[in-house]
Amino acid sequence: MAGHSKWANIKRQKAVVDAKKGKTFTQLSRAIIIAARNGIPDPAGNFQLRTAIEKAKAAGIPNENIERAIAKGAGTFTGDGSSLEAIRYEGYGPGGVAILIEALTDNRNRTAADLRAAFSKNGGNLGETGCVSWMFDQKGVCIVEGVEDEEKLLEASLEGGAESYEMTDEKTAEVFTEVANLENLNQTLKEKNFQVTDAELRWIPSNNVEIDNIEQARSLLKLIDTLEGLDDVQNVTANFEMPENLMVVMA
Repeated sequence: MAGHSKWANIKRQKAVVDAKKGKTFTQLSRAIIIAARNGIPDPAGNFQLRTAIEKAKAAGIPNENIERAIAKGAGTFTGDGSSLEAIRYEGYGPGGVAILIEALTDNRNRTAADLRAAFSKNGGNLGETGCVSWMFDQKGVCIVEGVEDEEKLLEASLEGGAESYEMTDEKTAEVFTEVANLENLNQTLKEKNFQVTDAELRWIPSNNVEIDNIEQARSLLKLIDTLEGLDDVQNVTANFEMPENLMVVMA
């Protein structure tokens, strides 16, 4: 998971910059809508919704926007008639890299057309459902910062039902678990006084494609950046590894 975690770190750093853009506000609001629709519209009893709200607040989204998004998800908001649905798209990027795209859209045809254009202009191909998803497993991930004692983290992780963990830098760890156990792991780590800064669902590749050619790397990252820039796209995951020096240059 090491290569994927390095890329995840770079994506988080990029997200800090992106948080200043309206797109991130839209993404976070849509995540709240879907979370409220998939469960009860009460964050106290809906972990997915509670997590989405925490991320929205951290990004500076006003409370009235958050409440409006919850109402839309619950079906109690009458301000517009748009209906969002969650769709997963799949394709291949330069070098045969497998790419998963999670989207929220009110128009499937528009989203598919935008994705197809992004792939074709950047050396990739939008594929059929199932063409690459078999190479990924969805996991729950807790991001833990300020880790002083790795042994205590291991003990707490095991108690919380974690499958594995990885130190991504000197004091930051990613702890992995089954999707259904994410809330329990998150709560256990917090009860053990660990600083959990994020709890999310993430697609983890079972195999990775090594990208060490600078032109291929440039095309791949341009494709990912283009996909992430589309209004309907919530998240992009790819199964590549890249030498750290090349990744730093590209980032």
